[in-house]
Amino acid sequence: MDRRGSVVEPQSGLPSPSPRDPLLSPDSHMDVQGYKWVRWRVWLCRLAALLSLGLLLVVFHWRPRLAVLARCSSCPLALADILLIRDSFGQQHVVEVLKEEMEEDSLELLGELENTEWRDTVQLFKEEKTLLRYYLFEGLRYIWLDRKGAFCRVSVLNEDWTCKDLYGFQKGLSHLEQSLRRRMYGPNLIDVPVKPYIKLLFEEVLNPFYVFQLFSITLWMIDNYYVYAICIFIISILSICISLYEIRKQSITLRNMARFVTNVTIRRNSGAEEFVSSVDLVPGDCIIIPQEGLLLPCDAALLAGECLVNESMLTGESVPVLKTPLPAGEGTYSSETERRHTLLCGTQLIQAKGGGPGGSGAVAVVTSTGFFTAKGNLVSSILYPQPTNFRFYQDAAKFLLILGSVAFIGTIYSFVVLLRSKATWRELVIRSLDIVTIAVPAALPAAITTGTIYAQSRLKSQGVFCISPPRINICGKVSVFCFDKTGTLTEDGLDVWGVMEGGAAGFSELVPELRLLPPGHMLSGLACCHTVTLLQGQPLGDPLELKMVESTGWTIQEPEGDGKVLDAEFGGHRVLAVMRPSIQQFPSQGPSSEAVAIVQRFPFSSALQRMSVVTVTRGGRLALAFIKGSPEMVASLCRAETVPAQFSSKLQNFSSEGLRVLALAYKPLDRNTDFRTIERGEVEKDMQFLGLLMMKNQVKPESPKVINILRLAQLRSVMVTGDNILTAVNVAKSCGMVGSDEKVIFVNATPHTAQSMPALTFNLEDGGTQSSVEVITRSLYQGGFSYHLAISGKSFAALCDHFPEYLPKVLLRATVFARMTPDQKTQLVKELQKLDYRVGMCGDGANDCGALRAADVGVSLSEAEASVASPFTSKTQNISCVPLLIREGRCSLVTSFSLFRYMALYSLIQFCSVLILYTVKTSMADLQFLVCDILLVTVLAIVMGRGGPSEELHPCRPPASLLSLPVLGSIFIHTCMIILGQLAALFITTSQEWYVPLNATVYGTANLPNMEDTSVFALSGFQYIIMAVVVTKGYPHKKPLYYNVVFLCLLCVLFALMTWLVVYPGPFICKHLQLYNITDMNFKMLLVAVAALNFLICFVVEVLIDLGILNCFRLLRGKRESKKQYKRLDILLSNSPLWPPLNQRLSSTDHTVISVS
Repeated sequence: MDRRGSVVEPQSGLPSPSPRDPLLSPDSHMDVQGYKWVRWRVWLCRLAALLSLGLLLVVFHWRPRLAVLARCSSCPLALADILLIRDSFGQQHVVEVLKEEMEEDSLELLGELENTEWRDTVQLFKEEKTLLRYYLFEGLRYIWLDRKGAFCRVSVLNEDWTCKDLYGFQKGLSHLEQSLRRRMYGPNLIDVPVKPYIKLLFEEVLNPFYVFQLFSITLWMIDNYYVYAICIFIISILSICISLYEIRKQSITLRNMARFVTNVTIRRNSGAEEFVSSVDLVPGDCIIIPQEGLLLPCDAALLAGECLVNESMLTGESVPVLKTPLPAGEGTYSSETERRHTLLCGTQLIQAKGGGPGGSGAVAVVTSTGFFTAKGNLVSSILYPQPTNFRFYQDAAKFLLILGSVAFIGTIYSFVVLLRSKATWRELVIRSLDIVTIAVPAALPAAITTGTIYAQSRLKSQGVFCISPPRINICGKVSVFCFDKTGTLTEDGLDVWGVMEGGAAGFSELVPELRLLPPGHMLSGLACCHTVTLLQGQPLGDPLELKMVESTGWTIQEPEGDGKVLDAEFGGHRVLAVMRPSIQQFPSQGPSSEAVAIVQRFPFSSALQRMSVVTVTRGGRLALAFIKGSPEMVASLCRAETVPAQFSSKLQNFSSEGLRVLALAYKPLDRNTDFRTIERGEVEKDMQFLGLLMMKNQVKPESPKVINILRLAQLRSVMVTGDNILTAVNVAKSCGMVGSDEKVIFVNATPHTAQSMPALTFNLEDGGTQSSVEVITRSLYQGGFSYHLAISGKSFAALCDHFPEYLPKVLLRATVFARMTPDQKTQLVKELQKLDYRVGMCGDGANDCGALRAADVGVSLSEAEASVASPFTSKTQNISCVPLLIREGRCSLVTSFSLFRYMALYSLIQFCSVLILYTVKTSMADLQFLVCDILLVTVLAIVMGRGGPSEELHPCRPPASLLSLPVLGSIFIHTCMIILGQLAALFITTSQEWYVPLNATVYGTANLPNMEDTSVFALSGFQYIIMAVVVTKGYPHKKPLYYNVVFLCLLCVLFALMTWLVVYPGPFICKHLQLYNITDMNFKMLLVAVAALNFLICFVVEVLIDLGILNCFRLLRGKRESKKQYKRLDILLSNSPLWPPLNQRLSSTDHTVISVS
């Protein structure tokens, strides 16, 4: 048996046309290695830990992999006690394999239930006893499947369930079955671990930062720096206490949000109903939902009745959604594809009806529990966030290594100097190690998060909430922002613009008011084809459907009690709702204007682009099916002879005016059919076309302003919508994504069919005459005007499958993506990221969840403070939050850069001071270190990040690399100026007539007070303040320095303090700071003048670096290509005389393309 294995996570999304085993899918897996305890190794490690005074345990805590390799030996996964897991991000984790004994008779029962999977799980060691082997990783349970030879998610046991299987569970589970499943699946809890304070303390103290601090404090105590060491110790203790409090507080808050236990009613296979704790629920349990609803503790498939659900906690969708019973079929059940029939954990069921006895309540079957639920997914994304692949954070670690190298050089230098001074070996070791504590600032990682903390606080005050603070800095590097259309760029609500009936004879005249329609199938379809429901007598549902129903003038009535009265009125069919026309509308009650009952609903699906209902008239005399959806989809489901010949031209006209166009169709059904079990596929075929409904979707007033701001900042905007391509192009023009002088080119890609090969064409929006097309084409190729590509979801799919070589070029120029399914939106974001774009996505959180989470910066417009949809949630229901987020991101990134450089320069200032003083056989005093580190540096670093973002978005983005020429060049030049400044102070002092040389027989602090230390300390004190001003950036991404009033006042106070310490410190200060009382006022003023000159030079140098003076060094190496693919491709396309190839039919065999290596 192999010693290595893989844990493969099940795929979600649209079903693949060819069946595949998700366990064997290569896309998403974790590499797992098995290890077994070796007793003698364990004891040897214990002995080594004892001899090293626990140091080995600290190393094992930092590097768990080493602990496993030292104590264990490799073994097959089936026999492993410990697993070493490498996740898909390359991070390593150590988990323990747990074992649980099962009942003896469980094998027979499992064999009846799942002959393929469950039996394998428990037959390992059958000859000894029945054991279940599993481990827990990030809340999820993975069990050993012998037949697969791997640990698999426990959800694999139910992921192949079909809709028919779920209906089989409607009779309920026995006590034994449920007990056994509970052992397999574990408790139904989303349990966020809240560690005790003592464990948190150990973990926090063993953080490398605090270990380094402990090492430093010990060293300082040995070196008699008692006051300084005690102060740093107290600050560290306070920092640890605050950190522990915050971590525990956040854990408790998250646990209170995640942990939910209630009592629910379940059905047993005996037919009896039981009241049980939600903790005991398992997949396969049949739950009875009361009429008044409940907060759902699991994911479940709705089998009987209808539920009105508020999903805002998960998706951010503020409008309650009507869930209908799952269609019974042979297809595999998926919560993604069957979203309209799935009740999600953590959502509030407002109302349930039509499923239980007496017509109240509903029936559902549990499909997922614990962390496998939708709510578990949200909690997991907060608990275990995806690591951010951001250059700034990677460079920060590398820069610490550079400072470590500087410390190593300083250590060698100090060792040589001290050796020549005949210092004792104790002093040699202590002084050399002390250089390391000075050169490498332990507070550096903590300091660079200050800007992010301030930005998060400012965002929260403006209604933007963030569950992943490191992504705030990434906002500053966004290069393309994708927007959903409906509800994001445009208003949620729509106004009915008109309706046009159509048939084989063509279209009738446009009717502006739905109430003016004559009685007939069109009016009935508009009144009935919806999922509007009543809550406390008020209609509730999708804004579009509410407006449509309201415009017809019909009223909705829902069954009361057991609903038998209405059922009897409509031929004995189970009635979901009744639509009644107003009496004033049709005084003469014709046969087509009477009340109509809805007896079956198939809700709208983004993937299917349609919804349908089945209706009957009084007495069940006439049964009709109605369908409503995208015109192209509805037309494809209609009999060809019923679709008007002018269908395409009418649709094009209405869509290009920016109207939201829906088509309706109907067909008669056999009234004796059992409509409760009728399949969707049976209803939605061979329809008869009825007509078009046009609705006006107004662009939000903020949208054009925001798009213009992004455009001026040279940030690309992209629209990704499920609407018609012409409507989308019109909205793109209305909100400014496409300029009035810019052309739109439609990309049409067709897949391989039995009749034709794949083809790709690029067509101008306005066809025009042949000559006009040639003129436009010529000017296009000559750069006469800019253009935008527009592509539909079908063409996008064909482009990805058959023309992958053209995909990057289309993505580079495409602005409108229409008729995109939720999965395609996610795919688009990932494809843009492959071109090295930093992608932002803004949507309402309903159909955009996948794309919002895949994006580098996802913003959900929602009332919730945190949603499963995205890292950022904005309570402002328009896209004005986008420039705000980018401005804050840029401000945070610039602040992080400033703080990073300041902390590095602070270390280098002190490093230079100490080495210079070591050279002349002295050192800084205890309280001098304290003044520099606490009074000057720490206070300045805390308030430096307070400056807010600039009011405008600048076209240039801030840099993200700390190892770039401007950053390293700046630090190097400033360090040279620091050394020159301190040496100048020293040489000016030694050149004075009154200068008294040091006592050469003693060393270090024994030589204090002295003139050399006093002058170097004075100048270095000014340098800490100088560098705070020099590295604090303002324009163009932050407000100028004077807006940060606290920082400005502090600079003035500290400058005055240092001037006072130099000019007139007084005997008390001189005594305690161990400063030499120099009486020459001219000399003191000269020191202040040297500091001023140092400031002037550093400031001018920084300004010149900002203006790009260091770029002259880049000229020496020659011009290099950009590392970003999209920039290289942009240059290639700009120089290509024949792109895009207008009015040419390209086949997938053509390879005359531009490649990007």
